Amino acid sequence: MRLLISAFAPELGPLAEETPAGWEIATVGVGAVSAAAATAALVVDRWPEAVVFLGTCGRYDRRLPLFECLWATEAIATSLEELRGGAYRPGIERSRWPASLPGALPGHAVVVPPAITCTVEGATLLAALGPVEHLELSGVFEACRLTGVPYGAALVVVNDVGPDAQAQWTANHVEGSQLLVGKLRATGFFEGA
Repeated sequence: MRLLISAFAPELGPLAEETPAGWEIATVGVGAVSAAAATAALVVDRWPEAVVFLGTCGRYDRRLPLFECLWATEAIATSLEELRGGAYRPGIERSRWPASLPGALPGHAVVVPPAITCTVEGATLLAALGPVEHLELSGVFEACRLTGVPYGAALVVVNDVGPDAQAQWTANHVEGSQLLVGKLRATGFFEGA
């Protein structure tokens, strides 16, 4: 069995109603801390062969179009204050997690700040690390890494990071999640689990 997770049910798109054979679905909550704790609990309870996260993300600039579907090649935990030089992490703290599963979509690094970035200036700073922002991925990847379960994530770009992000996300997240599931199905990603 493989485990397919998201922050909340709408991001599973049609899979919330029709789960592919060989997969189980669950939600892990919003934010890296909630996602880490819930993912760890699910893995220890179910011991899946692999964990795949599905979700939405915001783009920092125009490198990727809206509704682009991508495979997260790496989750990068950081903050604006770190990039501005006003904060740092201890040298032994992990801040990068490469995906351990290959994906069937174009690969991109995903930046994981502790909160949603709402300024253009912040988006410009974070864009140096990757094209998109997402809140849960570092927590999901760390929980899987610690338990030894292979992991990956597929995301869809549904908004621009900045002052209008919430309104755009609200308008686009359902359509984007359905599109992401359709793209994954078209690649045969869910078959043979």
